[in-house]
Amino acid sequence: MLHFESDYLEGAHPLVLERLMQTNMEQTPGYGTDVYCEAAREKIRLACAAPEAEVHFMVGGTQTNATLITAMLRPYEGVIAAESGHINQHEAGAVEAGGHKVLALPHAEGKLSATDVNRYVTDFYANPSWTAMVAPGMVYISQPTEYGTLYTLAELRALSAVCRKHHLPLYMDGARLGYALAAHGNDVTLEAIASLCDVFYIGGTKVGALFGEALVMPRPGAIRQLSSIIKQRGVLLAKGRLLGLQFDTLFTDGLYERIARNAIVMADKIVSALKERGYRFLITPQTNQLFVVLENEQLARLSAQVGIEVWEKVDDTHTAVRIATSWATREENVDALIGKL
Repeated sequence: MLHFESDYLEGAHPLVLERLMQTNMEQTPGYGTDVYCEAAREKIRLACAAPEAEVHFMVGGTQTNATLITAMLRPYEGVIAAESGHINQHEAGAVEAGGHKVLALPHAEGKLSATDVNRYVTDFYANPSWTAMVAPGMVYISQPTEYGTLYTLAELRALSAVCRKHHLPLYMDGARLGYALAAHGNDVTLEAIASLCDVFYIGGTKVGALFGEALVMPRPGAIRQLSSIIKQRGVLLAKGRLLGLQFDTLFTDGLYERIARNAIVMADKIVSALKERGYRFLITPQTNQLFVVLENEQLARLSAQVGIEVWEKVDDTHTAVRIATSWATREENVDALIGKL
């Protein structure tokens, strides 16, 4: 079997494993208070041009999203997200289990528009009964989106401006952020994200780490005692140095973005081959997630040989599937996939 169903199938980049082995028998303080976590924080601050930023390490994306959103919202508030957003579709209601409604808005290929957000918030407060309703308390986006699409710098600036106009924090889910940064034509840098978002996280689980996400608040103190909330939610790793070491390694000598480029190169090769053979894409590919339209009979045959994710029904005879590449995808496996397709 070939496996292309997600971008976290492999373990970790060899340099990450090497650092973990080298330091395995060291004794360090727990809960992220060790020298490796602090070194990683400094490197992330430097990469984001945010010298005062708070940086917190957590194990996974769902835990990070649920913890941060719960911490940021008042009891009567909800979070605006695209209907396709990860917190709305793929986290088993983790945010809502914490007592906060996801306020889902229409999207364009996975992206929220500043115009739609502005209209929603304006209309909400124009309703005389707004105090009896779930108030919009923040805005959630992801880069790249669930469809692998990218917010441009202009789009991110527009969203940020609307959020600041309405005093709503803007939060970016960066589970696949490395692939966005490495994508062709991307004009959104870590520095831009830090200046336009109130909080975001840099994904490690899908980009070279065994596990882990780095939550960044460029302007510290936005959430009082966030460390205590992380502990209370059960997502503060006792052996925190395991997270710090991984991000310290990923943010040394540009490793994070360098290894992410492999996913883009491998995705490009698949896209070129499929276009030559007349395949149709549900969404124009931009990053490492490719949404290919297959005839149902094709899908049945292919599924016996290749791990791919069924995404959505297109019509009675066609289905869109997701093919995902990663930092570790090998060219020989891409060639084999192309041959089968």
